[in-house]
Amino acid sequence: MKIIGFSIGRPVTIIMLMTAMLLFGTIAFSRLPINLLPDITYPTLTVRTEYVGAAPNEIENLISEPIEEAVGVVTGVVRVSSISRPERSDVILEFEWGTNMDFASLNVREKIDLLNLPQAAEKPILLRFDPSLDPILRIALSGNESLTALRIMAEEEIKRELEALEGVAAVKISGGLEEEIHVELNESRLASLGIPITQVATRLEQENVNLAGGTIKDGETEYLVRILNEFQAVDEIGDIIVGQVNTVPILLSDVASVTKSHKERKLSARINGRESIEIAIYKEAGTNTIQVGEVVKNRLNSVRETVAGLTSGVNLEVVFDQSIFIQQSVDEVLKTAMYGGILAILVLYLFLRSSSSLIIGVSIPISVVTTFFFLYAFDVSLNIMSLGGLALGVGMLVDNSIVVLEGIDRHRRRGGDQPVAERVRLGASEVGQAVVAATLTTVCVFVPIVFVEGIAGQLFRDLALAVTFSLIVATLVAVTLIPVISSILHRDREALAADGDDLSAKEPTTAMGRIRSVIGTVWTVFSRGLGYIVTGVFYLVRWVLFSVWGLVRVVLWPAGWLFDRIFPIIRRAYPPFLRWALANRVLTLFTGTALLAGSLYVVPTIGIELIPQMSQGEFFVNVKLPVGTPLPVTEDALNRMSEIAGDYPEVSTVYVLAGTMGQSGGNAGEERENIGQLHIRLEPGLRGAVEEDVMNRLRDSFAPIPGIEAPEFARPALFSFKNPVEVEVSGYNLTRLTEVSEELAAEMSTVPGLTDVKASMEGGNPEVQILFDRRKLANLGLNLGTVTQIVQNKVQGNVATELTRRDRKIDIRVWAEDETRLSLDAIRRLVVNPEGTVPVPLAAVAEVRVAQGPSEIRRVNQQRVAIVSAGLTERSLGDAAEDIQGIIDGFMLPIDFVVGIKGQNEEMQVAFASLQFAILLSIFLVYLVMASQFESLLHPFVIMFTFPFSIIGVVATLVLTGQTISVVVLIGVIMLTGIVVNNAIVLVDYINQLRRRGTELQEAIVEAAQTRLWPIMMTTATTVLGLLPMAIGVGEGAELRAPMAITVIGGLIAGTMVTLVLVPLIYMTIESAMARVYGLFTRTAGQPVSQEVVEA
Repeated sequence: MKIIGFSIGRPVTIIMLMTAMLLFGTIAFSRLPINLLPDITYPTLTVRTEYVGAAPNEIENLISEPIEEAVGVVTGVVRVSSISRPERSDVILEFEWGTNMDFASLNVREKIDLLNLPQAAEKPILLRFDPSLDPILRIALSGNESLTALRIMAEEEIKRELEALEGVAAVKISGGLEEEIHVELNESRLASLGIPITQVATRLEQENVNLAGGTIKDGETEYLVRILNEFQAVDEIGDIIVGQVNTVPILLSDVASVTKSHKERKLSARINGRESIEIAIYKEAGTNTIQVGEVVKNRLNSVRETVAGLTSGVNLEVVFDQSIFIQQSVDEVLKTAMYGGILAILVLYLFLRSSSSLIIGVSIPISVVTTFFFLYAFDVSLNIMSLGGLALGVGMLVDNSIVVLEGIDRHRRRGGDQPVAERVRLGASEVGQAVVAATLTTVCVFVPIVFVEGIAGQLFRDLALAVTFSLIVATLVAVTLIPVISSILHRDREALAADGDDLSAKEPTTAMGRIRSVIGTVWTVFSRGLGYIVTGVFYLVRWVLFSVWGLVRVVLWPAGWLFDRIFPIIRRAYPPFLRWALANRVLTLFTGTALLAGSLYVVPTIGIELIPQMSQGEFFVNVKLPVGTPLPVTEDALNRMSEIAGDYPEVSTVYVLAGTMGQSGGNAGEERENIGQLHIRLEPGLRGAVEEDVMNRLRDSFAPIPGIEAPEFARPALFSFKNPVEVEVSGYNLTRLTEVSEELAAEMSTVPGLTDVKASMEGGNPEVQILFDRRKLANLGLNLGTVTQIVQNKVQGNVATELTRRDRKIDIRVWAEDETRLSLDAIRRLVVNPEGTVPVPLAAVAEVRVAQGPSEIRRVNQQRVAIVSAGLTERSLGDAAEDIQGIIDGFMLPIDFVVGIKGQNEEMQVAFASLQFAILLSIFLVYLVMASQFESLLHPFVIMFTFPFSIIGVVATLVLTGQTISVVVLIGVIMLTGIVVNNAIVLVDYINQLRRRGTELQEAIVEAAQTRLWPIMMTTATTVLGLLPMAIGVGEGAELRAPMAITVIGGLIAGTMVTLVLVPLIYMTIESAMARVYGLFTRTAGQPVSQEVVEA
């Protein structure tokens, strides 16, 4: 290869190039954002519409159905579902993976804007699911002050300070009591004065204004005219005039009481039993989560001082800090990569037992650091997947260098008259093409990742790029820097002495010649001086490394002694064994095929799942009480649960939200007074089995608490917002739908491994239904619409205007007095004709009754459905889905009812199907690369046999380690497709070289296998031990990395066995068969068979 000769001839150029690569990589590393996960764009939109006072039936008919019909025709939509709850509609649109969600949002917004929704409904808003939109910090503010004062402090002091920080996108406040001004009307007084309620609200809005009045000129001065009439204080509100009676002005304070109060409480927050205000911090897109978290936490110290100056006894405590887990995960991956690199170099020492190990070890830091530059250029953040790709490839980074160095050493040991540089060039060139082909086979397997649908394609893009970039750089190092260093270290003294020319040349005779001589002398001195400096630095570094190396040799002496006893036995036993296998090809092939068949037989017994759950040392407990339970009762139940959890020694913090189930991925969570959530964080370092044990014990401890349904335990969702198990029951009749879903939930509860089984169709929502008698209304001269508006204004109230205080807006709500609206009898006595001479109560014109309506109505693709959901523990998703399908098959369904398994199982089927296609495409691409290298269709076919037989090792390691087949494992199989053939490529390439030199077929096979045994075992050992720290699966985020490493390790070990035994055997079988075929055709043609044809 020309690049090898160029590199050896220009060592300074190559060293400067590598230095520049390290420099740019270091700069890029300092600027790369750090996140937990890659940028995952879920193709999902939620259209949320608020309609205050509406029941689920009205929400379904007036909001959800029209929106479903309008957005269902948007391009790319594959599924439309909706949830109609009291006062809220959520219509969820799922698009094809790869859809441009920005354009999709515009299309959906355009369709929604054309709808005629009820006038009282709020404008629909669009929400997108994205794990990166979750808050990076949750802070709890608690203290001795009132909840109203704490809320004001959070909004006016803390929020303002934190939102100004660089990298902070938003600060959201929730919990506590939000200020509101109540204007409670005296109905009888208003009726006696003939003032309608609507007039009071109108006057409030008219009186509370600031307007621009234009400009005026007075002399040479121009003035702005401003009308300043906004309310400055609550006392001013009662002084406005709402009407006149006999020219006597009626003040608002004459007919109503104006008080500072708070909005109707919908949710509350507590930390370790203390009621608090939640402050959620959201970061800007593309910023470094860890840096933003540190900036916010540093500013919190000054905020605490500010708050302490305002009042005493106030605490600011960080409840949730995403940056800690990210930092720990990133540190863990970096440590894994470092340990893997060290193990790889130590393995090299055991094999080489010379300074050559240091030469090869150079490729690791150069490849890793330079990869950071390419990650920066391709807008890839440092996350557990991109860094996991580096950790995964660290053992492979030295493979090409090993092959190149082995070829160089073999040619150097032969000696001869050639200079060292020439021998280095010949040795490196001999394996150069094979090295490049091996890299291409490894890299090309990642191309099909672009065709992988679902979460798998989004998640593993960064990993694929990291592995690809690092391997390409490692290959460049192997064919440039490795030959350069080898030629420098092993250069003969005579060559080194003869390297320089005599500075004194023939004395020039002309003036121009003298000028050229002076310039040439200066340039020679300068260039040689620079060369001596570089050489001096090189030898200084070399001296340091060799000193360290001497220490390593002492430490590793016992391992070296053991290695020296075992490996020579393998080296001596291998050639006779290979000859025996070649002589007994049928038996050997039968044995390998039997092992493969046995492995495939075991595969169905291995569980399957979408993605392994990541343990973060924290989890959620979602709690539901009977529908209609008021918030104080919900709070009491959650407080009892909080006390129980707080008594566990493993538990560090218990954060309680009543009235909501929190937020995820930018979606506002469900809000109802009968629901709540416990966010439980364990003591530092407690994860995995301890976390699972605490969850199981808490599940038993919470069971005796009366009133609560089976609580649902869940870990923070990082990849999918669907439950592990979801069974969809569709049918129109809500009563039968409830009955069928509850029966199915009862049967599913018997399935092993399922936890927290529940049906979405809950008990009815208690309602006060008002049925007007139109005939009575007409007889009394009343209008149905006007009466309805009067009832709504008195019961629900009306926000007439706002009071501005600093940068906050405080609602001014107008409604009836408490005693006229807070009980069923008071509702019946409501006067529906406040301006009439004779008051007419509501009960006189309407039937007021208590009934039950549905708590929620779910629809999928415009069909009503009920969802039976469940969690999963200590069992694979595939096994559980199989048992559930058995229950469904034997379930008696009413006519027109349909049942199907959805949730993560559906996502898993999509991901697995696309990954299987990607694996087949990867195999084909690897074959194309090898066919191009060998210019043969048969030799790549021989090499490809390593892949199916490597499945033996994959299955064995998965079974031994208790891993399930997941998206992570299948990505490992795709990687294995490109890695496992590398050793076979080098082996077959060398067999072909020997045969071209005239060596007989079997001898060429045996000699090539014996020669390549050493580098094959070295590359396998370095890759396996480089992956070992990742496979052990210790530390944060290990659940995502370990299965992939285990898959590659198992497949590579089995693939190495296949390379050393079955590949030579299959090569000989195919070549012998081809020789016989050629011989048959040649004899048929009447021509003698040449030895070249037989061996071709």
